[in-house]
Amino acid sequence: MTVAEDNALSDEELMARIARSDAQAFEILLQRHQRRILNLIYRSIGDRMQAEDMAQEVFLRVWRAAEDYEPKAKFTTWVYRIAVNLCLDTLKSAHQKQSFVHPHLNSDHPDESDELFSRHGSAPSPEELLLAAEESRRILAALLNLPTNQRLAVVLKKFDGLSYDEISRIMGCSRSAVESLLVRAKRNLCEKLLLNGLP
Repeated sequence: MTVAEDNALSDEELMARIARSDAQAFEILLQRHQRRILNLIYRSIGDRMQAEDMAQEVFLRVWRAAEDYEPKAKFTTWVYRIAVNLCLDTLKSAHQKQSFVHPHLNSDHPDESDELFSRHGSAPSPEELLLAAEESRRILAALLNLPTNQRLAVVLKKFDGLSYDEISRIMGCSRSAVESLLVRAKRNLCEKLLLNGLP
């Protein structure tokens, strides 16, 4: 098959090939989803280097589970659930909770310049990049101070644009529980951002 034909395969078809140890299929799947998974983890734990390690672990688990994978839900729902469970396991440790007091907030977050380009239609100025980075740090700091389930629900809804039903499947709770988490998270975020001088 050509590269274009490989890229046209669905996630489920790629997983079937990965189950047969197809490294090229795995590389396509990795390129297709790695950035979103990395951003999800980074926004959940606040440490860029650890997020990169954890994203690698997520896709290592995908490779190992390929033979047993059954497409009962969308692949993205399945891989997000792996990432969320890994985040929850990590967040349970006392050391990780303490690190949230001073998270390693990087100014080179991969989404910042992309968002500015789409907003302005041209290359942002250094001042705009600096202001965006500072605003992003404040938002992430407020996000990291939310209770874990509220934080994950916000990341999945507001940053990844998932539906309530998708989030409920990923987090293993009801749709109404997701709605309740998001209402409480919005209220808490507003309070934290107002305290930090953000409208």
